[in-house]
Amino acid sequence: MEISGKIAQANGRLKSGRVGVRIEQIGEKLYLQATLPPRPTSRKTKPHQQRISLGVGAHPAGVKLAENEARIVGALLDAGKFEWTPYLKGKFKPAQSVGEWVERFEAAHRSKMAAVTWRSDYQEVFNSLPIDRPLTVELLQKAIEATPENTRTRRRWCLTLGRLAKFAGLECDFKLLQGSYSASRVDPRELPTDEQIVEWFGKIQNPAWRWVYGAIATYGLRNHEAFFLDAAALEQGGWMVRVTEGKTGSHDVWPCYPEWVEQFDLRRKLLPDVNGADHAAYGQRVTQYFSRISLPFTALDLRHCWARRTLEFGLPVELAARQMGHSVEVHTNTYHRWLSADVHERAFRSLMLRSDRPLPPKN
Repeated sequence: MEISGKIAQANGRLKSGRVGVRIEQIGEKLYLQATLPPRPTSRKTKPHQQRISLGVGAHPAGVKLAENEARIVGALLDAGKFEWTPYLKGKFKPAQSVGEWVERFEAAHRSKMAAVTWRSDYQEVFNSLPIDRPLTVELLQKAIEATPENTRTRRRWCLTLGRLAKFAGLECDFKLLQGSYSASRVDPRELPTDEQIVEWFGKIQNPAWRWVYGAIATYGLRNHEAFFLDAAALEQGGWMVRVTEGKTGSHDVWPCYPEWVEQFDLRRKLLPDVNGADHAAYGQRVTQYFSRISLPFTALDLRHCWARRTLEFGLPVELAARQMGHSVEVHTNTYHRWLSADVHERAFRSLMLRSDRPLPPKN
């Protein structure tokens, strides 16, 4: 295929990906064309169509580099982070080291995500890489393989480093390295019984932490959500609490069991005197306290138990998912495989054997 055909294919991919940058050949060199901010020496004040000289030849390897750079420029323009300095005559040098690629990735993506997401899902992973080494598929693969197999950590490393590789134009697929970890693999038989949950509530001596424990167990909260609750309705005799902010924003939740509201004295809200820079920090405070008292299960286990009860009680999946602050798809994939024959039998008896249900026509 002639080089013009390869350029046309690359521009087609850029267009379908909604990248507002295209590749152009002038003589034997390749350029990028886009609506760009004025150059530092320009008298113009508004963005206008301009070319970026890449200094690379019009050959297959050059087209690949140009397409990759077009995606970077497009991402930087979208994020309002584009600067002319790296592209001025004689200064352009494609990023090569891990540190350079991570810096470009951050410039293009960080403004679009919460600080806690960047720190926990990206920065922590990137910090494990040698910043001065060239970014290669082999280097990323070794970093992934250094994490424990079939774990949430391994899955996170695969996803994050896969995104970095794609951003850098590396051809790789880390799906096979992810292993078998999945949130849906939680075994309900490993969760505490409701009797154990009540027993451990009574063992917690600190009244504020006892309230946090009771709220998480009764409302199926994420660990940090206990610190971001509007409990006004509950304090006035109602049942609902509102998560005001957190991993998935605001949502309302009702108790399951309602009896635990009184049993755990939840109408009198009492929080520990702790603070944190973000949601993750508050969640960590809960994890640390539960570990300090040698609780044999986690806050996430209490949340899973709430979900299990909603299945057994027949709460519609749409309502349960919304109250847990996640999608119906996530809810069904994670929890609906827990439905045992006993649960189906109880649902059958309550719905199909009741005297007032609709009856079929007779012959």
